[in-house]
This record gives sequence, C-alpha cells and structure tokens, in this order.
Amino acid sequence: MTDMLRPGAMIGILGGGQLGRMLSVAASRLGFQCHIYEPGPNPPAGDVAARVTTASYEDLDALRAFAQSVDVITYEFENVPAASLDALEAIRPIRPNRRALAVSQERIAEKDFLTSLSLTTAPYARVVDKASLEAALAQIGAPAILKTTRLGYDGKGQARIMTPADAPAAWQAMNGAESVLEGFVDFSHEVSVIAARGLDGSVACYDPGENVHQSGILHTTTLPARLSPGQRSDAVLIAARILNALDYVGVLGVELFVTPVGLIVNEIAPRVHNSGHWTQAGCAVDQFEQHIRAIAGWPLGDGGRHADVVMENLIGEDVDRVPTLARERSTQIHLYGKVEVKPGRKMGHVNRVIRGLT
Repeated sequence: MTDMLRPGAMIGILGGGQLGRMLSVAASRLGFQCHIYEPGPNPPAGDVAARVTTASYEDLDALRAFAQSVDVITYEFENVPAASLDALEAIRPIRPNRRALAVSQERIAEKDFLTSLSLTTAPYARVVDKASLEAALAQIGAPAILKTTRLGYDGKGQARIMTPADAPAAWQAMNGAESVLEGFVDFSHEVSVIAARGLDGSVACYDPGENVHQSGILHTTTLPARLSPGQRSDAVLIAARILNALDYVGVLGVELFVTPVGLIVNEIAPRVHNSGHWTQAGCAVDQFEQHIRAIAGWPLGDGGRHADVVMENLIGEDVDRVPTLARERSTQIHLYGKVEVKPGRKMGHVNRVIRGLT
C-alpha cells in the first residue's frame, strides 16, 4: 500500500486527554511519534508524546505550525472549530474526514444522516425556543429528554421531561442553546460496536459490548453482550453501513439500544470510544492500535476477541481502589495521569479478563 506511513513518522493528535494518551502509546508500539495539540496545560497525553503544543484552537499560526510538523492529523474529540480544521486541512490530511466531524458535532445533523441510511433512531424534533418545545412535546410526547445539539457529553447538556409540566425548567437548563427533543426508547439494554475502516475501504468490527451507565457516565462494558446471533450481525452491519456512507478512515463508536422491534441507533462517535477500552485485554489489536493503523494507511488488524472482558471506569474517588485492584488476578489497570480527583472525572479504567475463549 503506497500510502502507508513509515515508522518514524509524526502523527498529530488534536486533544490531549486520556484517549489521546492511549492513542500515543499505541502509535509508539508501531514506531510512530505523536505531537499533541491541546489548549490546557499538562495534558495526560503529554506524558507519553514526543511533542506538545499548548495553544487555543483559535490560534491559527500555532495550528499551521503544528500541521507542518506532522504527517497526518487525527483527533480524540469532536468539537474542533471549523476554522481550525480549515487551517489544518490546507496543510495535512485529517482522518477521519471533515464530514464525519460535521455529522457528529450536531445532534440534528447526526440523526438526519442516520435516518437517510434507513437506520432507526429515537423520535426527535428541533427546539429553539419555548414554543417549539411545546410543539415538539405535542408531536413526540412525554417522557422525553431535551439535549443541546452541540457540546453535551457524559450526561451534560441534558434535561429529562417526565411530564409537560417539566418543560419550562428543562428549557431553562439549556440556557437558550439550540436543542433536540428525543422521545424515550423502550429498550432492555444498550450495546456499542467499535468498528474501523482503512484507507483501502476495508472494514473490521469488534464484537458488540453491553454498556451500563451511572449518572449519565459509562460505568461498565461487558463482553459478550446479551444479543442473539441475528442482533449481533445487525449491529455490525449497521456500523459498517455508517463507515462506508461517510467514506470514513479510522475507528468509530456506534451506540445502540436493544428493543423488542430491533436495534435503534443512539449516537455515533468519530473516534476511539470509552466502550472500546475492553479491546486492550480482549483482542490482539486493540481499538487504539486499530485507529493508528487506519489513519497511517496500514492494513487493519483482526477484530476477533480472544477473551470475555468486563471494563470498568474509575470515576472520581474510585481511583482510591487502585491498591486493592492491583492485587486482583486477571485485572489490567490503566490510569490516565490525572493528578486532581474530581467527582465525575474519569481517572482511569480496569479491564477484567473473565475467561479465555477456546
């Protein structure tokens, strides 16, 4: 493959959090170096990267210098300003591409895209003021959830509407931001598929994992998920359809609700994903190496699973359990190098290998 980056090449990563950190570690195993671009000081990824640029996403001169120093650019989060991407893309390729970012940055655009592929989502309607919220509730009904169309994650930027009487407070919680009202989905559990697509169009999918959230934050992902063979096949085919429709290069996360009438797409994430951390203990090529392979033009690795795994996030003071966790057999610990412990802050995760597959 002529577009393969050679060992020694520099990979640029927008964002310096834990995902950037684990991407940088994976890149180093393949002989690459990483240059992190992060507005905040002392990012977790900076501990394991060759270079770090500390500058805002509005600093176009810093962005251009960053782009000149790398061979390809990727990102660990979606909310990079369009003007910043314009400056970068004029110099180096960005993988995954701009369309994937545009679709995932705005919830209405994301749902419109998914429905254009004949995929099922929760019922939804755009909300820009109190009147449109009332109209949306009349259309969709309650209970429902109101979400900002941009920037929400880990339960932030969301408000539940159990009855129409909750609507004024929910809209006030949005602080006037354009939002989307989503109808509740009657689902038994949530699963996610981590999938990758290479420069040559090849696709590799990992087994779906079953997710449990606490306070809007992912708590555990368990492999295998409770799915019938048909549901497992459908989940993988949905992910592949999204990858191909976006002409995607890299790793993508797809969250799905399991319902009596089929799988419903909750959301997509155009990057490595928290619910894919289990691959570090369950697969020969984990999601982070897979992403680096894809954006570097390498052949994709096999997504096959060799073990049953439970991934558990260490949130806030959970990190105090590390001395005990370190004594557990078959437990793999990943800490993110974050010094300050805060409620709701992801400090690390553990992967517990339940059993190997025969």
